Order: sequence, then structure tokens, then C-alpha cells
Amino acid sequence: MLFKCKNCGGNTVYSPERGKMYCPHCESTDSEEKIGDNSLAQCVNCGAPLQLSEYTSSCRCEHCGTYLIFDERVSAPYEPRMILPFGVGKEMAVAQLEKEFSNRLFAPSDFMSAKSLEKMEGIYVPFWLYDYDVNYDFAGEGTRIRTWRSGDTEYTETSYFEVIRKMDADFERVPVDASYVMADGVMDLMEPYDYRALADFVPQYMSGFLSERYNQQAEELSGRAEGKVKEASESLMQGSLSGYTSMRTYHRNLNLQKKNDCYALMPVWQYVYRYRDQTYLYHVNGQTGKVVGTTPVSKAKVIAYGVSVFAIVTMICGMLVQAFEIL
Repeated sequence: MLFKCKNCGGNTVYSPERGKMYCPHCESTDSEEKIGDNSLAQCVNCGAPLQLSEYTSSCRCEHCGTYLIFDERVSAPYEPRMILPFGVGKEMAVAQLEKEFSNRLFAPSDFMSAKSLEKMEGIYVPFWLYDYDVNYDFAGEGTRIRTWRSGDTEYTETSYFEVIRKMDADFERVPVDASYVMADGVMDLMEPYDYRALADFVPQYMSGFLSERYNQQAEELSGRAEGKVKEASESLMQGSLSGYTSMRTYHRNLNLQKKNDCYALMPVWQYVYRYRDQTYLYHVNGQTGKVVGTTPVSKAKVIAYGVSVFAIVTMICGMLVQAFEIL
């Protein structure tokens, strides 16, 4: 399928800035008309052949530039239940990158120049969102040590406490990406998301962006979700055990019960830069603008920084020597 403008026939896309469908040709809003076609072999608009992976659910035709959405990959059993619409547009994402990298001390000055940009794409990444109930029982012996001095004698008092904790917690919408292409570590760094912006899925949100259907079933990825829940549960429990000098554990029992899973699409901007014959990949959270990626290091800046630090240290040492001579 594709969405055409009723007014001019152009390809209407979802605009993050406007929060609605927009025609970049005649600048009308909410003027989309759905044109259906189930073909995965050719473009609905121009008839050009398409080259798709087995997971592609939307793409941009390389010949006419039309954004296409494939019905059979966004309908049962692949229909997302929820979608987090893009809230950060392309220009804002670029601005976020420039702001982030301008704060990186040793990044080359010309790294973010337009001529180094190779590719930028907005992508809806498939995610499973998991809900868990957690029950955590803990028992141990904590100590608090107090020392004080009276005259020439130092005293130490050790108090012992029986420590019992019973923690019940609900974890909702724990995100795990379901894409082979996207690196798990990078997608984890995209967090956190503001789930208040989650919407029921409609294909209009996908127009103007690339996307995949899920590559893996929820059951295959539940282990990653459980790992996140266990880590968060341990952090909560440890927070409740603060204030003791030491803690000896007698009993620790953490139980997780999965309540639900939900298939959702999450927004990510992906940028590919070519700089001095090397490729650098960056990702921007399409809702919050959070940037993930490493920059190359300018040797000249590192040397200049080292020289300046050495000069400052030398100057301070000279001032101290003069001060001592005066004294």
C-alpha cells in the first residue's frame, strides 16, 4: 500500500513535527488516500522491481522515491499492537547529533560536515514489550559499626540486625528489540522511552519511514527481558539494604512471572557517515533525541590538549615554587 494526496497525487508521509500526515508537494495535511496492492515484487506507484529482505515491512522505492508499506507484513500474524510514532524529525535529529558531537572534546572539527554524510534513514524497529510480576524474598544479618575515642582509648561497637525484606514489583513494557540487523547493545542504549506516547497501530505512522516486521518470536527473546528485570530487581533490593556496614545473606529468592508480551514498533534514526575512508554508524532515539555512537579521535586535538594541560601544570608549579621562596 501507499498513501497518496487527494489534492495533488503526491506521496503523503507522517510528519513528526506536525504529528499528522503531510504532503511535502502541496503542503496539505491529513489529505492521504490509501492505495492498496499486495505485491512484494514491484512498486505500486511506478512498477519498478523491488529488492526486499524477508523481514522488510516498509521501504522507499529506489526509482520513484515513494514510501511503500506491505500489507501482508503489517497484518496478522505480523500486525503490531502498538507503535511509538516518530517525535523527532530529520532536521531535529541532525541538530541533536551536531550538539552531541560538538561536546566531544577530541572529535575532528570537520567530522559532521555534510559532505561526509553517506546515508540517513528513519526506521521503525520491531520490539517485544514484556510485563513481569516479581516477588523477591531476602533474609540476612546486617552489622553497623561505630567507633569513638575517649582519652587515649579507642572503642568499637558492633550492632547486629536481623534483616528481612519482601519485595513485590510490577515491571511493565520491558523493551527487547526483535531485529537481527540492529545490534542489541545499541538498541538497549536507546532506552528509556516515554510510553505515554504509545499509540494503537495504524499504517499511516509508517509512511515516510523504513521498517521491519519482527525477526524473532517473543518466546525466543524473553531471556533478555528477564535479564533486565533481574538486574533492576537486584538494584531495588540493594537500595533497601543500604545503611549497614556489612551484610551476610541467609536467604535470597527471586521469582519472575511473565504476564504479557506486546509487539510494537519503535522509532530510530540511523546515520551512516564516511570519514577518511572509514564508516561510522550512529543512532538517534526517534522520540527523545538520545544519541548513541562513537566519534573518531583527532590526534591534533589530543596533542594540543596535552600541551595545554602541561603548560598549565608547569605554570602552577612555577607559581608554587615562587610562593615557597617568598615564605
